[in-house]
Amino acid sequence: MKYKTFTMADYSIIQKDFYRENGKWLSTFQIWKKCINPNLHFVYILRMAQKYQKKPVLNTFWRIVLRHYQIKYGFQIYPETRIGEGFYLGHFGSLVINPKTIIGKNCNIAHGVTIGQQNRGKNEGCPVIGNEVWIGTNAVIVGGITIGNNVLIVPNSYVNFDVPSDSVVIGNPAKIIPTSDATKDYINRKV
Repeated sequence: MKYKTFTMADYSIIQKDFYRENGKWLSTFQIWKKCINPNLHFVYILRMAQKYQKKPVLNTFWRIVLRHYQIKYGFQIYPETRIGEGFYLGHFGSLVINPKTIIGKNCNIAHGVTIGQQNRGKNEGCPVIGNEVWIGTNAVIVGGITIGNNVLIVPNSYVNFDVPSDSVVIGNPAKIIPTSDATKDYINRKV
């Protein structure tokens, strides 16, 4: 008897997001069961709204559903936000991400985080966040800045400048500490 072997590409973006939560590949039914968790439930609805952006009727339906859960759970994330696979919300509660923000693969975001636009000055625009970035509780990231890969942003940090890869960012005003294993043991079950 032959068994099919699956590669990472065989799994949907929703399966990859849910894999980050417990390290198991889930069927559609198992994903629905996991939606009792508010964080996973919101990510599921967000991904459906993103999936159907170009289909008028389904786009309207999923945007209405998403808006309901934005209010219910306190997540202000929109379908236009480009988010890589393996997205993980650590806790539910107040969270604001500008729709023009770009977020890479395997990123963790805790509650109370604001990722926003700066409307004037040298950093006018929205952040671009790399892969494997861990953003701690109540961190604020603003402006047309770039956060590299493998970056840990400590809780309560204020970041309004570019951050190189392999760094820990701490404080307000924030300081950069070069660290080759910045997100080791913070970002698990990468996809």
